[in-house]
Amino acid sequence: MKSYIPMALSSLISLVATTVNAHTQIEYIDQQKLHDINRAVSATNIEKDIKKLVSFGTRHTLSETESDTRGIGAARRWIKAEFEAISKACGGCLEVYYQSEVISGEKRIPNATEVVSVIAIQRGQTDPNRFVMMSGDIDSRITDVMNFTDDAPGANDNASGLAGTLEAARVLSKYKFNGSIVYAALAGEEQGLFGGKIMAKQAKADGWRLKAVLNNDMIGNIEGVNGVINNTTARIFAEGTRQTENADDIRNRRFRGGEVDSPSRNLARYIDWMADRYIPNLDTMVVYRLDRFRRGGHHRPFNDLGFPGVRIMETNENYNRQHQDLRTENGIAYGDTIDGVNFDYAAKLTALNAVSLAGMAWAPTPPAQVSIKGAVSPDTTLSWQLANSKENPQLAGYKIYWRLTDAPQWQYSKFVGKVDSYTLKNVVIDNYFFGVASVSKDGFESPVVFPGHAGDFGD
Repeated sequence: MKSYIPMALSSLISLVATTVNAHTQIEYIDQQKLHDINRAVSATNIEKDIKKLVSFGTRHTLSETESDTRGIGAARRWIKAEFEAISKACGGCLEVYYQSEVISGEKRIPNATEVVSVIAIQRGQTDPNRFVMMSGDIDSRITDVMNFTDDAPGANDNASGLAGTLEAARVLSKYKFNGSIVYAALAGEEQGLFGGKIMAKQAKADGWRLKAVLNNDMIGNIEGVNGVINNTTARIFAEGTRQTENADDIRNRRFRGGEVDSPSRNLARYIDWMADRYIPNLDTMVVYRLDRFRRGGHHRPFNDLGFPGVRIMETNENYNRQHQDLRTENGIAYGDTIDGVNFDYAAKLTALNAVSLAGMAWAPTPPAQVSIKGAVSPDTTLSWQLANSKENPQLAGYKIYWRLTDAPQWQYSKFVGKVDSYTLKNVVIDNYFFGVASVSKDGFESPVVFPGHAGDFGD
């Protein structure tokens, strides 16, 4: 049976479709340099580094520090030497240092222990106090979290994420960026996220404009405990409402939205966008949760202080290889050993990090002080603060994005030039979520910033 639409209604539908479709095509400039970065990541280098990290026997936070061949002390000295070698190859482009604090009186660190991370910073050319960061964990453990003497190879958890961080530094150190990139080997994760807590606290004290934390924790396993084998997907965990909200922020968010548009969520959308465009045969799943159910990782201390952070990791975990004593029971081999790591897959996720870091570091700083208005109006107006021209000489202008409120990814966009406000005619504020990105003269874009405190990446 045919159905008929009254002419007046048909005209209205046509008008709405024309208004939306005028901006539905998201124009994006493909970046050859990001394709080059993807291809430069070496699975061979990652395999070599994971094998070296496993060779230290255990990297438990409470383990040996004096030996040159065993324990966490030997591991962190080797990591520092690797960063220094990378820096030497690029003419001293990395600042490499230890970051430490003595921890005691904690459930998993009862006695005074120096928790030592290794940090390498590649300073930006025009905006050196704006940072994006990739991290992996140094330490490892087995079944008993306090057992610091027996072998704990930690091949996937988390030599894979740390090897990826080293390889990203090798690749990206060959380029110069506007913003700074941090490569962090964080300690004390298994004992209570202490390396991340120390670094996040110091970043806040030093006034770092830290726009993105990409925590890589287990990026090498493709065979799940459920028997699924898949090297074509990855997960990005991103929390919703930020921890630093006050009562006014909560009230504003209730009426204006933002529950699914925290800076961490829009950072995750940015990384997902990069996967679609630059990493062949990889589909990322953005998970609307801080981390796996009732579990945690080293991005959390940064989220706790309001910094945008996500966890990047494999899709299919194998719990027989996580936090397990090395043994075989009932024909099942337990333990986090090198044979459980797929180096090509770890390279693929490392490349995803590298292109995302590069894209953000080449782009202008994300828009600040983004606001929106349009209640009881057919139009929507967004405003923001123009970026500092000295720090962002590459700025070409700004791009407004919007999407239906139940859509996971941005759907529509319009480049509006180097202005500090713009009105979208006949785009009703009530029907969409909106955001603004900064765009460079050669087309690199920042993550999208949702209006108000709920989506603010910081000044």
